[in-house]
Amino acid sequence: MTESGASFSQFLPGPLGSPHDTAAVVVTDAEGRVTHWSSGAQSLLGYALEEILGRPLADIFTADGAALRHRDGHSLDAQVLMSPLQGSERQGGFLFTAVPGASVEQPGPDELMRWMFDQNPVALSIVDCEGRALRQNQKVAWLIDYREQEIRGRLMAEFLEDRKFEEPQQRALRVAATGQPEFIENFVKFSSEPTAHAWAVDIFPLKDSTGRVRAVGMAAHDYSELYGSRERLALLSEARTRIGTSLDVADTARELAEVAMPRFADMVSVDLLGAVFEGDLPASALPGPVVLRRAALAPCDRTDVGVALRHPASSPLARCLATGQAELHHISDPEVVRWFADDPAQAAQARVYGIHSLIAVPIRARGTTLGAALFLRGGHTPEPFTANDLVITEDLVARASICLDNARRFARERGIALGLQRALLPQSPSVHPAVETAARYLPAGGEAEVGGDWFDVIALPGARVGLVVGDVVGHGIRASATMGRLRTAVRTLADVDLPPDELLTHLDDIVTHTADRDSDAPGGIPSDVGAGCLYAIYDPVSGSCSLARAGHPAPVLVHPDGTTHMVDIPAGPPLGLGSLPFEATELTLPAGSVLALFTDGLIETRDADVGDRLDTLCHALSQPAPSLDALCDSVLGALHTDSGARTDDIALLVARTRVLDEHQVACWDLPRDPAVVAETRKQVGDRLTAWGLKEAAFTTELVVSELVTNAIRYATGPIRLQLIKEQSLICEVCDGSSTSPHLRRARPNDEGGRGLFLVAQLTERWGTRYTSTGKIIWAEQPIGKP
Repeated sequence: MTESGASFSQFLPGPLGSPHDTAAVVVTDAEGRVTHWSSGAQSLLGYALEEILGRPLADIFTADGAALRHRDGHSLDAQVLMSPLQGSERQGGFLFTAVPGASVEQPGPDELMRWMFDQNPVALSIVDCEGRALRQNQKVAWLIDYREQEIRGRLMAEFLEDRKFEEPQQRALRVAATGQPEFIENFVKFSSEPTAHAWAVDIFPLKDSTGRVRAVGMAAHDYSELYGSRERLALLSEARTRIGTSLDVADTARELAEVAMPRFADMVSVDLLGAVFEGDLPASALPGPVVLRRAALAPCDRTDVGVALRHPASSPLARCLATGQAELHHISDPEVVRWFADDPAQAAQARVYGIHSLIAVPIRARGTTLGAALFLRGGHTPEPFTANDLVITEDLVARASICLDNARRFARERGIALGLQRALLPQSPSVHPAVETAARYLPAGGEAEVGGDWFDVIALPGARVGLVVGDVVGHGIRASATMGRLRTAVRTLADVDLPPDELLTHLDDIVTHTADRDSDAPGGIPSDVGAGCLYAIYDPVSGSCSLARAGHPAPVLVHPDGTTHMVDIPAGPPLGLGSLPFEATELTLPAGSVLALFTDGLIETRDADVGDRLDTLCHALSQPAPSLDALCDSVLGALHTDSGARTDDIALLVARTRVLDEHQVACWDLPRDPAVVAETRKQVGDRLTAWGLKEAAFTTELVVSELVTNAIRYATGPIRLQLIKEQSLICEVCDGSSTSPHLRRARPNDEGGRGLFLVAQLTERWGTRYTSTGKIIWAEQPIGKP
């Protein structure tokens, strides 16, 4: 027994008897509540005795239990020991000691290596040479939700259900057999993760000192963020190559949808303002409901393409059109809830596909809004859209917007060129006494613009007809305008009644002079330089046909018996080169012959031989057809001209010849004797009476009298008079002189000079054409249908 108030240190010898105030000593009961608190504990931890008694010992530790915590909240560096206290009947509690600043024993290399393996953020595992699990670190245990002892000795496929884990296991067996490391990329979902991640896996052998493979190590690094960036770059790269391959608005929109689905979205729709489909520039979109036409939908549903859809003002599409800003929403956002309330059809579709997030992006190009694209994710992609996805979507749509605007502008220019082309071509089959005609014009398909192919049927004096087919170099509005100039020039020259070779010579001069005048203009060589033209004149009285060509394919002639051949015409140079003369070929065509004139687009293609296509053309023309229109369709079908891959226009003109019989033509050879004029008038009157045209006899006799008198008085022989009765009554006087009479107004005191004036007044038209031996003066009178 000691005296009251004596210090415990009195009973300890030497230095052990001095108190240790820096060490914290705490005693707790069996439940961990503080019962005793030393002065050292108060000094180290800051709690007074009355503050800490009865409180749980856990209050003096940090939240993670890794260090002591001072009363003011900062953590303490101290060596901590805790020992249980044994009582006589039951556990008496715990003795807790803490020494501040005490150094912890330095761990050994083996412990450090174990820590490095277990605590590494990279998923590390070891399998034996048969693929059975041996070791795994904490990262792997957390990923697969299995402790090491639960999987040791088992194959990967036995505790991981995803078939994608079969490849790493097979690779591990191969590494064990070959001793060579391998690398794979695997996109898998572990049970502990909400979504699949991208993993880069190194599989390497673990060898002993002799080089023998004793096990296989696997290190898996999660590179999902890098993988996502790479996928986004790949998406944009694919967009550059796949979007814009067509200059068609709907095809370009479809390419955008197909690029984004399914690798980026589960459903994509592209809706455009109606004016875009017509090639026009749409007006600015205003806040409120908007009507858009469906341009594309993926998964593919072409039945909706072109359909007009009304979007309420609450729709993300209507909002982004008005604001020009993209929107990202979850399905539960208030904006989407309002939209679905206003659009039950969209709400029902969202439920069917399990849509959980969406991105709406305006399609804008060159400062103009063309429409909007909607990207949806649903059951196939559990991950919702993120802010990074919004950025990539805006970039993707921006690239597609330029392509869509290019397609719109192409559609506009193509429409203008096609409208101009068709306005300049004959609008209906020509009705002519010399020939029955049918024609087809097909603009180039695919990405090609409208070219400058053209055809024409020109009525000529003497019941003759001019047949023309031409081809202008290039495509687009300029080519169509050039075609119009050449067609007008040909009609003007044909009205002068030039033979085919002379007409082409004059046309070549026109093109050459135009090229010289425009040589300094920007844009290079004019479109009419290098143009081709084929011109033919057919006379139904004699059945003769004269043809000449300038850089153009020769026509095909089909005889009445069905035999066909290419007409042998000297190949003149294209227009505007001015290097070689043009030569004409004269043919005599029986009634019922078919002459087919065409441009090179009919026989020249990328993937077929011209000779083979010419044989196909001749065979198709030789087949019986109920009409020339049906024959044209048969020819185009046989040559597969409906292909969208054609890069050149096609013009086809088919003419079936007629020959006027002897009851429609009357001829007289006249001597150079003024006395024959009276007899000639009588013969003409008798013939008109026989033709049932007695009412035209007075006018015709007056015209014949004047023309014959002029030929006898001023021209040289021989003189020939010819009457032709067809849709009009034609009077022709042929002589051997090349001097042409001129219409003039006679003065009051003149004795002559009124004859041709009377002829001009009494007839519908009159004129002069030259022949190889002289000239022909002609006049026509309308008589109605024969």
